[in-house]
Amino acid sequence: MPYSLAIFDLDGTLADSFPWFLRTINDVADRFGFRRVADEDVEALRHASTREILSRLEVPLWKLPAIARHARRLKAEATAEISLFAGVEPMLRTLAESGVQLALVTSDSEANARQKLGDAAALFAHFDCAAPLFGKPAKFRCVIRRAGVVPARVIAIGDEVRDIEASRTVGIACGAVCWGYAAPAALRAHGPEHVFERMDEIVRALRPAR
Repeated sequence: MPYSLAIFDLDGTLADSFPWFLRTINDVADRFGFRRVADEDVEALRHASTREILSRLEVPLWKLPAIARHARRLKAEATAEISLFAGVEPMLRTLAESGVQLALVTSDSEANARQKLGDAAALFAHFDCAAPLFGKPAKFRCVIRRAGVVPARVIAIGDEVRDIEASRTVGIACGAVCWGYAAPAALRAHGPEHVFERMDEIVRALRPAR
């Protein structure tokens, strides 16, 4: 069955923000009192789930909302440092012109997201932003209702294990991209319906057959 709605993550999926994250994370750690990330820790963290990352870095769960608000402020100040991955806008435009509704669900603010997307923001029919760390299932359900699409015709595309877990919770398909925050092996271990190694593979998998 072809997909009628594609729900995209932003950071690590459409926007190349991982280098900015690595430059910023230890300042955030110092401010909020959790463990700093050493260079040699990065690859192991890319293979861990979100809950495992929080545990390893000793992040107090009660601080997550404040950490998220601070991160959104930092991203707003660093917009010029974060660009879209090559091929994002043509991919999105092809899907939209093929009749696939596009939605964005992200932990970032809508203002930051629109600024990062630039002209490509106009291709999205739905935005649901400022998602809590484990709040994507509720956001997915809201977008699906607004789009008027049955879950069987919806796919969520992201770069982290929690994106796959959120898709499973809602009962929709998941596509995992290999160029973001999580290691490809960690994503494949969770069995997403699609694993994308290149941007053009998204179009081939999602565009309705003619």
